[in-house]
Amino acid sequence: MIDPNANLFAVLRAAFPSDLDAIAVETDDGLYYSWRDLDRASAMIANLLEALGLEAGDRIAVQVEKSVEAMMLYLATLRAGYVFLPLNTAYREAEIEYFIGNAEPAVVVCTSANAGWVAPIATAAGTRHVFTLDDDRKGTLLAVAAQCSDQHRVAQKRPDDLAAILYTSGTTGRSKGAMLTHHNLRSNAEVLKDYWGWRKGADVLIHALPIFHVHGLFVAIHGALISGSPMIWFNRFDPKRVVARLPDATVFMGVPTLYVRMLAEPTLTREACNGMRLFISGSAPLLLETFEAWRERTGHTILERYGMSETVMLTSNPYSAVQGERRGGTVGFPLPGVKLRVVSDAGEPCPRGEIGHIQVAGPGVFAGYWRMPEKTKEEFTDDGFFKTGDVGQIDSLGYVTIVGRSKDLIISGGYNVYPAEVEGYINALAGVAESALVGVPHPDFGEVGVAIVVPKPGAALKGEAVIGALKSKLANFKIPKRCFVVDELPRNTMGKVQKALLREQHKGLFAG
Repeated sequence: MIDPNANLFAVLRAAFPSDLDAIAVETDDGLYYSWRDLDRASAMIANLLEALGLEAGDRIAVQVEKSVEAMMLYLATLRAGYVFLPLNTAYREAEIEYFIGNAEPAVVVCTSANAGWVAPIATAAGTRHVFTLDDDRKGTLLAVAAQCSDQHRVAQKRPDDLAAILYTSGTTGRSKGAMLTHHNLRSNAEVLKDYWGWRKGADVLIHALPIFHVHGLFVAIHGALISGSPMIWFNRFDPKRVVARLPDATVFMGVPTLYVRMLAEPTLTREACNGMRLFISGSAPLLLETFEAWRERTGHTILERYGMSETVMLTSNPYSAVQGERRGGTVGFPLPGVKLRVVSDAGEPCPRGEIGHIQVAGPGVFAGYWRMPEKTKEEFTDDGFFKTGDVGQIDSLGYVTIVGRSKDLIISGGYNVYPAEVEGYINALAGVAESALVGVPHPDFGEVGVAIVVPKPGAALKGEAVIGALKSKLANFKIPKRCFVVDELPRNTMGKVQKALLREQHKGLFAG
């Protein structure tokens, strides 16, 4: 018989407090959800999904605005034993067409505002059911689920059954779907619960992150639920309102951009942070300037950690002083159960302090890329380590520092921007011969993209027009902040574009 506890939802549900009528989620606009509400609503949506006659392993693709009901849909998908496929709300038609065509979901849930263009794409790809869900508790999904029973038996799953697929773009070709199992997500949640000192009945999480990627969906939500901790829920980040709620909370998770914006609020004081236990940062490099400014202003030292869509969390700065100090500019130590090594181009182990390629192994490492067995094989070493694509070093004390990213990945405001994808859209524009996208420092977003474009002979291109044309094709975070038109791109003797030179040339664009 299959162990029912292999289903991640069963683990999360078992951690609910005995008083199910206690508050589980309080929204910024004054709504309250009890633990019983989470249990009943996820049961009703799970029953709806099962009533559709779906098959084991079917995907539920979701592109909706953040809401507590969207979290309930995620929990219901786990509960019913299907595979959750979250999609960034900023994705446009060409992107959604690819994701739905590649994943072939049985169910697509989108906002009412986008249903007019999402539904035809889904239907053309063979999706059998399309529902709507809005952030005001409206939509066809909830209307139909309201007719379903609020009693549901959690689906039995094996540890290696898929729980979610997260699309993470590559530097060449189209996006890849990272397959995460119930065991991947459960093991990571359990490790972080202990490592970060979650306290059942004592902690309160401010949840101000999006819930379509690892940080907000898995790290934050799982952390609160598996410790039976309530959440103060913000559908959208507002620095002034978040700072105002710090006295009511104990834990906050954010990307560096959120910390920068809160530092701009005069109300951010040591007094406001008196009751806070832990501030965590991730998804993008935290500037040392921000790290120091936060400590001086609040008296708290931000805990920076490192993870990926393919691995969930890998490393963390220490939580307790017994483990060591939290060091700015580093991502701390490998988490319990994680094996992390730095190797040379030839695959040989690097000595402490030497920069090389980061490879990892452990219970959180994904099961592979969706329908891409060859690509999956390429990304793993013969002895089972995943090649992260990140470049870093381990110092004499064991602290891991990420010093760069191979393949020119740009992380802007916590979101991954892959130059090859953006360049593909630029190169398809009329009058464009070729292009290069590079990341440069930005005081708010950490990094932003800058496009350098070469026109075709006789074409009259303007940078502003190129950016304007991209706005209807790509999510806003992928749009270059500046675009320069040049006669040619710098190349080395092998003909490769020298992106390092371009980054150097434009690194001061947003200084000050």
